[in-house]
Amino acid sequence: MGAAPVGRTLFAAGARSFFVAHLDEGIALRAALTSSRRLSRLAGEVGRPQDDRVRTGPGLDEEPSPGAANATPTSPASGRGNAKPEPRIVVLNGLLPGLAADYAAHDLIPALNDPGEIAAWAGHARTLGTALPGFVHLDSGMNRLGLMPEEQARLAADPTVLGGIEPITWMTHLACAEDAASPMNRAQLDRFRRAVAVLPKAPVSIANSSGIFLGSDFHGDLTRPGAALYGINPTPGRPNPMTDVVRLEARILQTRRVDTPMTVGYGAAHRVEGPARLATIAVGYADGVPRAASGRGAVRIAGFTAPITGRISMDLITVDVTHIPEPLAAPGALAEILGPELPPDRLGESAGTIGYEILTSLGRRYARRYVGGTA
Repeated sequence: MGAAPVGRTLFAAGARSFFVAHLDEGIALRAALTSSRRLSRLAGEVGRPQDDRVRTGPGLDEEPSPGAANATPTSPASGRGNAKPEPRIVVLNGLLPGLAADYAAHDLIPALNDPGEIAAWAGHARTLGTALPGFVHLDSGMNRLGLMPEEQARLAADPTVLGGIEPITWMTHLACAEDAASPMNRAQLDRFRRAVAVLPKAPVSIANSSGIFLGSDFHGDLTRPGAALYGINPTPGRPNPMTDVVRLEARILQTRRVDTPMTVGYGAAHRVEGPARLATIAVGYADGVPRAASGRGAVRIAGFTAPITGRISMDLITVDVTHIPEPLAAPGALAEILGPELPPDRLGESAGTIGYEILTSLGRRYARRYVGGTA
């Protein structure tokens, strides 16, 4: 999704806590943000956007993708004192065996997901002779990562195992936050509150993008917006409170008239009765346009909607432009794949998936340009 440019933009806007999935993503983001801060200091413009390139589609920067680089501008700074550089970067997938030194060397904070990770991180802190910050993940019902209830009880009975991990943030993850009416939300909140009530007092982090909109009870001390940063609707079924920030375009390569009935694309799965006019566009499932949207999705050309006809192939899609004036749908013209009228959620719905999967699937072949920030 462009960890480096997005991260630099968020940092310039005031974000100080970032979340990535993997260690290598954390290292890449740390390097990008450190370079950005150095350049800003040299320019005497810390926090001011440095670049106004225009973006044609989301994707990866030169560094490995972090999936979602999440941030909150109101999160507290790290508690390791002046020696700890900002921003803090949390690796959600946890502490990999034998690599504690790598996390510490790059000032990365692991989300500690089991007792073994807690022991390893605390042990490395003792080796260094200094405290290391950690997020301790308490599973409250997601059953994916995090300490299970019996492990939480053992931790409460003997919190000394946390020695050397400071400051601590208790975190959990909501399973059904996109459904505000789900009883699972309150059940998880109550479980989490009961768990932290018998643990050492520390900041808490609960809400993802959708969780933020469940109300202040779920905000805790630090929220973790992810998909919403890219305009994905965190409140499905209700108007999107976020602004769509992604626009993806591809060029028309060829148009053709179809005057007699014939089929289009692989498998001869779609039949055009004619007369009709078709346009072939230089984008396909290798670029992240899902094959499952064949015959169901659409693009926009010069303000007109053009339905996808036939199967989406690796590098190409074909759309029906019969109703669009020929000069507007000619070779070289741009077709909008994602944009204000075609948000990722809509393309995702046409493919039986979610908008976030659409964004994270977009390939490396796009020319990427960014608006604003320090990209």
